[in-house]
Amino acid sequence: MFGAIFYWTIHTVLQILTVIRAITREGREPASRIAWVVVILVLPIVGMLLYYLFGEVNIGQKTVRRMKENIARLPSHPAVVSELSPSVIPQVLRPVFDRIAVVNEFQALAGNSAELMADSDSAIDRMVADIDAATEHVHLLFYIWLTDENGLKVLEAVKRAAARGVTCRCLIDGLGSRKMARSDHWRDLAASGAKTAITFDLTFLLWHMIFSRADVRNHRKIAVIDFETTYCGSQNCADPAFLPKAKFAPWVDVVARVQGPIAWQMQWIFASDWMTHAEEDISDLMQEMPKAKGDMIAITSGTGPTQGVQAVPDMFQMLLTSAFEELVVTTPYYVPNEALHQQLCSTARRGVAVTMIFPARNDSGIVGRASRSYYLSLLEAGVRIFEYKPGLLHAKTMVADRRSAIFGSANMDRRSFDINYENNMFVMDELFVGAMRQRQETYLQDSNEVTLHDVQGWSLGKRLSNNLVAMMGPLL
Repeated sequence: MFGAIFYWTIHTVLQILTVIRAITREGREPASRIAWVVVILVLPIVGMLLYYLFGEVNIGQKTVRRMKENIARLPSHPAVVSELSPSVIPQVLRPVFDRIAVVNEFQALAGNSAELMADSDSAIDRMVADIDAATEHVHLLFYIWLTDENGLKVLEAVKRAAARGVTCRCLIDGLGSRKMARSDHWRDLAASGAKTAITFDLTFLLWHMIFSRADVRNHRKIAVIDFETTYCGSQNCADPAFLPKAKFAPWVDVVARVQGPIAWQMQWIFASDWMTHAEEDISDLMQEMPKAKGDMIAITSGTGPTQGVQAVPDMFQMLLTSAFEELVVTTPYYVPNEALHQQLCSTARRGVAVTMIFPARNDSGIVGRASRSYYLSLLEAGVRIFEYKPGLLHAKTMVADRRSAIFGSANMDRRSFDINYENNMFVMDELFVGAMRQRQETYLQDSNEVTLHDVQGWSLGKRLSNNLVAMMGPLL
């Protein structure tokens, strides 16, 4: 009897302390606080364990300190950089550029050109060609790098570059690329002379979980070749068949090959990660700005739990407010915060033709159900919803009025907002943005429209399932 009373006393005290910690934790939305309080109180012991494992975004004090020190070494721009006249940017788009500029202390850069790759295989082939032509350096960072045809095609190109004396640095995520990290291919790459490193390595998982959150991921996709050529988009280094989740294939991505000064900013984001996780100082590479290659104006952002708090939803919301005629969005995962969701609805209500394209089949059943819980309010606001049928639409794009666009690695979900390290590019260029808008149109042609009548006809069980999962949205 005494033992039981002692146990429940200790348990209750720990619950209360954990609830207080969850409520007083800085930088957390009220919905997230409520959700965690419910989990802690409803699930004895397990709730507290889940909170300390996943309730706080912590990458470890040592890593944070190293990251901040390395970022301090990196200049926010080269010693010589031409200022962009504010008059070049329309007034309505300046808040978008200004908000993104705050994240990494970058500035909008003119003189860029971009080419939208035809598909995932074309993007890999073009990247391989650029690596084969490299004379100075090859920098690659992928959340997922698979040992499939495309993955090995890139790996072999890097080995060839290293063999001819090109400095190659390859960075992968410890979870997303865990099979590559443990493979002979990765060891052979290092043996070839290429430098390799792993972000958030989970080799010693238990030790890692004690001092930091295990599911913090580097979700970025970056390639920078010879200072002036960079790749940005949603594609990992893998086949469209994406063998780990082949039943959802093909995975459909958007990738742009971009040249010009903007490559410097992508190099900066790569360098900040490389210097943190490989512990090699490459800040001396950031002295010169690449030459102008076109007329596109662009700015990049490297966001994460230690960089640019709430920058991802903010930049999405800023672009929403800039649209006056049309806004088209593609995202595989839609679990937004309340502010972003309401801004989407408000944009449609003020007369903008808002279209959202989701995959018909989601590789995450939980996230898919959570996403559909928002359909009713979106449709009632006037948003048109389409579900892409041929495969998993993995492209993350937002195009406003056919003149500006955001694309990159970030989804419209809370992982991208609060937990993952992401990279995105915001561009203003009618030719390139027009090509991206046309790409979105091809997705629409292969999609079924979901109407208000369809959603109102969903069964009680389906609506209950979707909404119950969405209630846990702040925890997803």
